[in-house]
Amino acid sequence: MLAEIKGLNEECGVFGVWGHPDSAQLTYYGLHSLQHRGQEGTGIVVSDGNKLRVVKGEGLVSEIFTSNVMEELKGTSAIGHVRYATAGGGGYENVQPLLFHSQTGSLALAHNGNLVNANFLKHQLEAQGSIFQTSSDTEVLAHLIRRSGYPQLKDQVKNALSMLKGAYAYLILTEKELMVALDPHGLRPLSLGCIGNAYVVASETCAFDVVGAEYIRDIRPGELLIINEDGITSEQFAFNSQKSICAMEYVYFSRPDSNIQGINVHTARKNMGKRLAVEAPIEADVVTGVPDSSISAAIGYAEAAGIPYEMGLVKNKYVGRTFIQPTQSLREQGVKMKLSAVRGVVEGKRVVMVDDSIVRGTTSRRIVSLLKEAGATEVHVVISSPPIKNPCFYGIDTSTKEELIASDKSVEEIRQLIGADSLTFISTEGMLGAIVKTEGTNGFCLGCFNGDYPTEIYPDTLQYYYQK
Repeated sequence: MLAEIKGLNEECGVFGVWGHPDSAQLTYYGLHSLQHRGQEGTGIVVSDGNKLRVVKGEGLVSEIFTSNVMEELKGTSAIGHVRYATAGGGGYENVQPLLFHSQTGSLALAHNGNLVNANFLKHQLEAQGSIFQTSSDTEVLAHLIRRSGYPQLKDQVKNALSMLKGAYAYLILTEKELMVALDPHGLRPLSLGCIGNAYVVASETCAFDVVGAEYIRDIRPGELLIINEDGITSEQFAFNSQKSICAMEYVYFSRPDSNIQGINVHTARKNMGKRLAVEAPIEADVVTGVPDSSISAAIGYAEAAGIPYEMGLVKNKYVGRTFIQPTQSLREQGVKMKLSAVRGVVEGKRVVMVDDSIVRGTTSRRIVSLLKEAGATEVHVVISSPPIKNPCFYGIDTSTKEELIASDKSVEEIRQLIGADSLTFISTEGMLGAIVKTEGTNGFCLGCFNGDYPTEIYPDTLQYYYQK
């Protein structure tokens, strides 16, 4: 069970197209723009109106979808997925989209998020005769759909979605239609766009810019969109839930050129930096950000504090994110390969190092060490998110509670462990105010910061994440 639950922890990206002759090519470019959301597996399912075809594999988008492969993917609709897998959850069988065949037709699923009642539902389904081919919670939806007694697929899907708890942004493709669903709390971002008469759907709006799509709107919590040859219709499968989009989408995960709920990510991060300059005024010579997601906040801090922003850290762009590496040893090695300090910028200087988060402390300790080894006389660390004290159950790998450095250590203890001269986390009110210019907590999931989760968390999930 431990490996199974851990394997469900994913931070992924989805992209879909309906009604375009180059659907596979558009999906390729869309997935490429979402590569930051998952780097360990990718897949595309294409429909030509009569059958579905899948190509997927473990690796980057550019590695799996070569020119020869793309030549063979023909169709007018497609869905794609980029995947991040934790330890125990890898393997080709878990790479999405998942494709299922039955006597009534085929169905493909792509999912961003994590179901907190997946094991509960699996036990029920297995008792009724279901046999699962993967350890991914995505497969649960397919079984629930096929076991529904409703005659129409739309009603089967709505009934199945109503049984799910947790975070999910689903793309469902059949030979005749594309369905798009977002969980009742809207925990993950998902947007609708168009290219002429064709529709596109993506986890982030940056994908629209890449493929030349026009943004229409965000998918509403609890909404099921159905796109087919008759056009687009909207159904609600859940009502009256408090919207709780993940605050870390603004802090870390999304690309700075994406807009979430009408809010530009770069602008939100820059505002976080400005707020940090108020909450953590520091006498320093230079400000530097940890590439890439902290650059916007660092610019904001420097601007508000009147301290020059400098490129004190350089990233090797061919190394993936350390936060989403599946094992601790890979994370530590990734930090060493990923960043270099610029001696000519930091030597003899008091440095403000802006970062987006401290999860386990490994990365922060190494970066502080890099700066001091390069001659920085002081390194003051400011963080554009509050301390992460609790695990995320909705699809982000923050691991078990005991591995989160802030779960049982004070800010001063963390400062000592990472070797910084000072350490400041932004306040929750400051982070939210930077995003929406207000200090209310409505509309955001802050569970990893304050332990207040928008959904019920099932006992088997709690047992793993809170083990000691």
